[in-house]
Amino acid sequence: MKVPALLLLALRMAAAQTDYTLLLHGGHLIDSKNNLDAVMDVAIRDGKVAAVAAHIDAARAATKIDLTGLYVTPGLVDMHVHVFHTTGIQGAWAGDNSVDPDSFSFRSGVTTMVDAGSSGWRNFEVFYHTVIERAHTRVLAFINIAGLGMMADVTEQVPEDFQPEQIAKLAQKYPDVVVGVKTAHYHHPDWTSVDRAVEAGRLSDRPVMVDFGYFRVERPYWQLVTQHLRSGDITTHVFRGAVPWLDENGKIYPYLRQARERGVKFDVGHGQTSFVFRNAVPAIAQGFWPDTISTDLHGLSMNQALCDMPTLLDKFLAMGMPLKEVMRRVTWNPAQVIHHPEVGHLTIGSPADIAVWRVEKGRFGFSDSYQGRLEGSERLVCEMTLKGGETAWNQGALGLTDYRKLGPGYGLREGIDVVVRPPK
Repeated sequence: MKVPALLLLALRMAAAQTDYTLLLHGGHLIDSKNNLDAVMDVAIRDGKVAAVAAHIDAARAATKIDLTGLYVTPGLVDMHVHVFHTTGIQGAWAGDNSVDPDSFSFRSGVTTMVDAGSSGWRNFEVFYHTVIERAHTRVLAFINIAGLGMMADVTEQVPEDFQPEQIAKLAQKYPDVVVGVKTAHYHHPDWTSVDRAVEAGRLSDRPVMVDFGYFRVERPYWQLVTQHLRSGDITTHVFRGAVPWLDENGKIYPYLRQARERGVKFDVGHGQTSFVFRNAVPAIAQGFWPDTISTDLHGLSMNQALCDMPTLLDKFLAMGMPLKEVMRRVTWNPAQVIHHPEVGHLTIGSPADIAVWRVEKGRFGFSDSYQGRLEGSERLVCEMTLKGGETAWNQGALGLTDYRKLGPGYGLREGIDVVVRPPK
């Protein structure tokens, strides 16, 4: 929800006489880029971070919100979602069960979403004009090497429609939105989809994200990450059941570390069927942590084991990753992978995209994609999200006034509402 227009005007008028529009006071700030993990105040003005310090005088701010006992992070960057949800010309474009970005972003602390190849070079501009331009969420995109993207499974099986030059043209036309190239769900035994996507990445000077999808003996996963992907390219769904993680002694295969040394990035992409604890738990225990944690949010995954971004982060806390390291992988790390260094941190002058969290303690159960269960003792709840300094989600009613102090006439819209009382 956005700040009401009259309240926003009042805040701006007050801000004209103060240094800051809003002061977030007393929260425990985790900002990986700036190596901050301590109680800090954050001040906002004109939609940007204006100051970060151990103590900022509340008198300098038009509004103060006390966040004592809560955590403050940059707005999260979900690097793998599907949000090409619109109905396009002559029917539905999105065959991948895409969802509306604003319906799922802010309530999860997410302020930047990256669509992972729902559209291809043929229909990207439909996606751009019907979803990206209209969303309050910052939406960026990998363009599918298949011309029609994920409109249907069959559209991703046509090599003649894999045209790297077309993607390069779109990347040049929309440089601030197109972050890379995607290939997914290719059935055939050859490497055509991967190699064409890499060629598109080379021409557009952007990374490639690969969802290997269907594993074949002719093109094993270990060859993908050690031979075909370049430094900066991304392998997603890394904890999928078919990815070979452990040798006969339960140790991580050396090829995984070799791929990381080559610069390949490992992304979670939980999704509907792409996450099993039997791979993830030993990987985390042996220190092989993913570079980025993403949801693969879509209409099927959201109502199954994935649930949402906070639940996914809870799973990594339950597997033993510290909160600071978990947050790094949904803020500054993905911002660097997609080459958008303006997001994922709270440096002075950066957009005031901020999430506020409560950490609940207790006994909680978490599921993987195949009914595997893991217990944890912590759960994250997103209490508040700011996008550009404005309230986009406020489950905790933070900063609001006790209704008993607002007077008998509050809630009436001036010039619109009329109270007609019944006769005595």
